[in-house]
Amino acid sequence: MEPPVRELQLQTRADDDDHHGQNPNTDTSATPSSVTNRFSLPKLIHYKWWLRVMIYIVFIIAGQSAATLLGRLYYDKGGNTDNLMYSYGLLYLPVSTYSLLCATQLAFNALFSFFLNSQKFTPFILNSLVLLTTSASLLALNADSDEQDSSSSTKFSKRKYAIGFLTTLGASAAYALYLSLLQLSFQKILKAETFSSVLNMQIYPSFVATCGCIVGLFASGEWRGLGKEMNEYYQESKVSYVMTLVWTALTWQICSVGLLGLIFEVSSLFSNVISTLALPVIPILAVIFFHDKMNGLKVIAMVLAIWGFLSYIYQHYLDDLKHKAHKSESSEIISRRIVEVC
Repeated sequence: MEPPVRELQLQTRADDDDHHGQNPNTDTSATPSSVTNRFSLPKLIHYKWWLRVMIYIVFIIAGQSAATLLGRLYYDKGGNTDNLMYSYGLLYLPVSTYSLLCATQLAFNALFSFFLNSQKFTPFILNSLVLLTTSASLLALNADSDEQDSSSSTKFSKRKYAIGFLTTLGASAAYALYLSLLQLSFQKILKAETFSSVLNMQIYPSFVATCGCIVGLFASGEWRGLGKEMNEYYQESKVSYVMTLVWTALTWQICSVGLLGLIFEVSSLFSNVISTLALPVIPILAVIFFHDKMNGLKVIAMVLAIWGFLSYIYQHYLDDLKHKAHKSESSEIISRRIVEVC
């Protein structure tokens, strides 16, 4: 996770061009000031990059947490519609088994990032992946009581259990592959280092996905049940039903922008790490808004997640130090060239 160095390289080339084409009669008394301005520009770019990364992190954690809580509110009040592949997992598996399978998403992402995105794994990054996966697994073990798990596991046949297992595992692998392919698209196809490219990558696929969902909604006949769900099952008013769905969609879009932004600025693996970091935040918010119980496993999961996140950030700090050393060396080379020209 090194800040972009292209700006520094371009500035270096511009300096070379300026000095090779410099007029001998030009007053050189302003040279130190101009050199200072040129050297301060990469530093400004560096801080702007970190600011963008922090904004995207807030988008992911806030968006994912809010969307998950709104989804919880939707189901608590009587809603009964969900994502297809993950829905089969929720339908046919115990919650703890389902959550453990979802936690494999980070491992899948690490695998795909290694082969598709040339991701380098250091001890700190590996430590972060292990801690975050362990944190998610602890939350999974705490997700349901033994009574719920035993009733869920005996309710369905082995065939349905296998379907739930495979669809959940497939959904986790497919999403991890999607993140790695997004990074590959940014690197190899789009090659446009602008925020508009992030928005385009969000808007157009979302539009196509929305059209697909609408076609599926009407083709399956499920649209006939929406009015009944709103009028009979949902416990709150119609306005509350609509607003819950609208804000759930908006918060997921905010999360997706943060996800794409981190893929664009850093990597798909780091984006998935931040997404996993949000998992232990959600139970804390559920305690506040839904009066869930807080226990030792949730606290341990949160501590492990923060530890894993800090481990990943520390590796980025080391990369940043290496980048600064390289930039300092480049600055010294430029300074020597300026002295030679002057």
